[in-house]
Amino acid sequence: MEAPLVFLLIISVLSCAPDDVHSQGISASENPIPVGRNVTLFSQNQVNTGAWLFNNNIIVIIFPGNAVVATEWTGKVTFDTNTSSLTIMSLQVEDSGTYTLQDVGSNASQLVLSVQEPITGVTLMANESNLVEFNDTVVLTCAVSTGTSLSFTWLNITSEVTADGNVQISEDGSQLTIVQVTRYDQGPFKCNVSNGISQGISLQVSFDISYGPTNPKVSVTPSKDTHITGSDITLSCSAESKPNATIQWLVNEVNINHSDPQLELTNVTESHSGDYQCLLHNSVTSRFISATAMISIMAPITAVMVNRTGGPAIAQEPFTLMCHVTGEVHLIQWWMNGDLVSADNTTVFGVGNKTLTLSPAQPSDAGEYQCRAYNAVSNMTSSPYTVEVYYGPSTPVIMAPSLALTETQVVLNCSSASHPPSQHTWYFNNTMVANTAEYQAGPLHLNMSGTYTCMAFNSITGKNSTADHMLTVLDPVTMASITNVEPHPILNHTFTLTCETKGNVDYITWSHNGTMLYSDGTRNISMDNTTLTFDPILMSHNGSYSCVASNPLSSLASENFNLAVIYGPGMPTIIGDTVALVESSVALSCSAASNPPSDYKWYFNNTIVANTSVYETPPLTTDMSGTYTCKAQNAITGYNSTASTTLTVFDKLQNVRIDVPMKAAIEGYSYTLTCNMSGPAEQVFWMKNGLNLTTDNRITLSLDNITITFDPLDRNDSGLYHCWAMNPVESMASPPHLLLVNFGPETPMVYGPSLAVEGQSINFTCSAMSMPDSHFYWLHNGSIVANSSMFVSSAVSLEMNGDYTCKAKNPVTGMNSTKSLTLTVNEAIRSVMVSNDSIPIDGNNFTLTCEVDGPYDSIQWKKDDVLLGMNMSTANHSYYHMEENRLHFTPLALHNNGTYKCVASNLVGPHQSPAYELLVNYGPLSVEISGPEFDSEKLTFSMMCVADSYPEPEFQWFLNDLPSSAIGIGSIIQISVSLLIEANYTCKAMNPVTNITMSETKTFSLTGSAAAIPSLSQKGLMIVGVFILSVPLLFH
Repeated sequence: MEAPLVFLLIISVLSCAPDDVHSQGISASENPIPVGRNVTLFSQNQVNTGAWLFNNNIIVIIFPGNAVVATEWTGKVTFDTNTSSLTIMSLQVEDSGTYTLQDVGSNASQLVLSVQEPITGVTLMANESNLVEFNDTVVLTCAVSTGTSLSFTWLNITSEVTADGNVQISEDGSQLTIVQVTRYDQGPFKCNVSNGISQGISLQVSFDISYGPTNPKVSVTPSKDTHITGSDITLSCSAESKPNATIQWLVNEVNINHSDPQLELTNVTESHSGDYQCLLHNSVTSRFISATAMISIMAPITAVMVNRTGGPAIAQEPFTLMCHVTGEVHLIQWWMNGDLVSADNTTVFGVGNKTLTLSPAQPSDAGEYQCRAYNAVSNMTSSPYTVEVYYGPSTPVIMAPSLALTETQVVLNCSSASHPPSQHTWYFNNTMVANTAEYQAGPLHLNMSGTYTCMAFNSITGKNSTADHMLTVLDPVTMASITNVEPHPILNHTFTLTCETKGNVDYITWSHNGTMLYSDGTRNISMDNTTLTFDPILMSHNGSYSCVASNPLSSLASENFNLAVIYGPGMPTIIGDTVALVESSVALSCSAASNPPSDYKWYFNNTIVANTSVYETPPLTTDMSGTYTCKAQNAITGYNSTASTTLTVFDKLQNVRIDVPMKAAIEGYSYTLTCNMSGPAEQVFWMKNGLNLTTDNRITLSLDNITITFDPLDRNDSGLYHCWAMNPVESMASPPHLLLVNFGPETPMVYGPSLAVEGQSINFTCSAMSMPDSHFYWLHNGSIVANSSMFVSSAVSLEMNGDYTCKAKNPVTGMNSTKSLTLTVNEAIRSVMVSNDSIPIDGNNFTLTCEVDGPYDSIQWKKDDVLLGMNMSTANHSYYHMEENRLHFTPLALHNNGTYKCVASNLVGPHQSPAYELLVNYGPLSVEISGPEFDSEKLTFSMMCVADSYPEPEFQWFLNDLPSSAIGIGSIIQISVSLLIEANYTCKAMNPVTNITMSETKTFSLTGSAAAIPSLSQKGLMIVGVFILSVPLLFH
């Protein structure tokens, strides 16, 4: 009975297909895999009831704890009930296909397994090997001896070949077609065959591809546009061609029966010029092509010469040169003195530059002229041709003196611009005296004064020119000397100098210290310049005087006369100290402007004490103070002059100090500093911190600067003070005095919290500007709580509300100052909790309450740590609202599930509650029955009832929906095969919290009627089919 049952089960499973297939649940130990190997198919999930299928054919049927292998797979597969894995042994190609693991209680998983034969014997064949470029098409075929699931890759050398343009690859990839091959398709080609488990590569195949000729070229050596006669020329013909192309040479389209790639032309003549063509032919491709080169041959120039066409070149007349060339000429250039000549308004070139005309010629045109002739293969320069330009004479230039002394000789020189040089003739008063360019006259006499004429004559141009020169003959000056009239030049008196001369004198000049002298307000020169009068003579007239007697040809200067004005004495100048300390010595020096120097005498209180210009005193005493007089006297002028100075002798300064009052220096009160010393002090000044003391309407000095009065004192008056006592001889500073101004305290600065929570620690600090530092006290509501600048309380209470006052007191000024702050102590929030007043049911109103132990100012609600009212959609927000410490849901919905917290805040800060997890009770919203599922061991069918509900509902099963026919409780019902009858099975699900009940009915038919089949899944049909076919055997 067991074998027929299994057979019927297999038939039933084969008739069913999986409902929902996934590929993620199965993996293979190897995929793809070679023929003959074993493979294991693994499942991510264990399957208790189901089947393994191959291409929808049963391999194994799986039962809880057991499995049945189909007859045709017996001995070929093994099944592991613990892991649901399937091992297939000795695989063959036909074992490739889709493997499905069907789980009756879930979805199906699939895997496509590929079993392949290894690749061997890869061969490559071509339909042709000898090809012509652009004419032939080649087909390459790749084949294998063994192998399945083949993939082909084509290689040209090492590059992969892909279908493109003239390259075609068959659909299965085994055939490569190249249409109209090119020279680059010669290979070698290989095909690479692979199938995931192996690969093979063919031997390479290459092609012999004939091509060309293309890219023809004729190169000429040497490479020139034009070649010179007698040279050797090589023409080379080349082209890209396989096989090599045959060559024929043509000159001017005439075949010269030459077939070598090179054509040699030796000792060429002009007859070799022409069009050289190379004709190439490929006998295999039957293609022709040609290339052409033009050869030009030319003879060189053999002679170049320059000649003139007329007479010589004469200035201001036209002059022409001609260039004679033997040979073909393309260009003529003219050169002068090595520089290229260009045409301008006086230089004109003829046709082809064969003539050069200077129109007119200029003296600057003289030089070496050459012409240079060019053609394509040569150039030649003529020998230099010298051009001389004849000109003149111009007006002569006479170089000679116009004045001369008697008994001397003079040379008169005549010159004029002329080529060739002119002939010269001299005339005196129209009488010829010489026929040379240079004429020497003398010794001269007074009657040889007159006009001398020079005539110049050019023998080639036939022109002449004359110039005149006037010569005057004079006697020389022989003496000049200065004498004085008065004996002494005394300041402010009259004084005269005379210049005495001998010889022919035309004029006299005077100079002072080398500078020309003219009459001015105090110095007068006579009409004949012989006398110089000083009226009166001044100090500025001192210096060196000279006179010069002259005529046009000679002059004579006198010896220098040194004038030193006699004067003085002026007011004496006394140099020396005017003040001195007792027991010291003073040197008094006296000087007065005087010529000659004065004699000096010193007087003290009208008593002579010295007769020298310098007087040095003995050690001084205070009774040596007084007037000292210096007297200066000039022995020549007879004048004297006096000057006096006063000397004051001082005692020494000692013991400079600052005295202060006995009282303390307090800001806002009057205070004085006094500078006292021993010895005479003419001046006192004060310094503060190293700088001069500045006074104002508050800081004043006494008339003698000895006392400073601060009225009133300011804290900024603190500092280091000095006083300086001074007299004309010395100064002395007092020791420093440090003035510290006591002040304050100012209004204190207090720091501390204004709010505190009961039990919290607080810290108040106080500071105040004060000199010296203040003493501090803290008072709470008038009672002292601390006697320092800081007040600390470790735990505040509600009784500590109130004003806290800091009092600062200066022990020197006796003043005090206060500042208060107010502390508010708040009662602490001790706990915050979220509570609810009902069961949360979907669709009902629901309220959460924030219970706060302690005072608070506001409450906020959070859901999932986000404040409600923030980041929430309008639709969701419409289901709740907040009222005081409550959060109302009207009504409650599933999307209100989440973690809720409430936050109570007061002035001290926020306090957050523990989390409250809201889970909304709902349903059942739907009920579904799955199954029946067949248990082969227990021989039972089972059905499962599932409901969408929270919490999990209570399930009851009824037969034909009769309340009295309850047949089970729980979500799963099992029915023995022997008790199975055709009926309606109803599942009722009831939520114990919401009290909502919902049911679902499934009809079970043993005959498989149309009414019953639609209500079963394909998996259910599979089990029912097995059962129906098995019932007769069970009861046999």
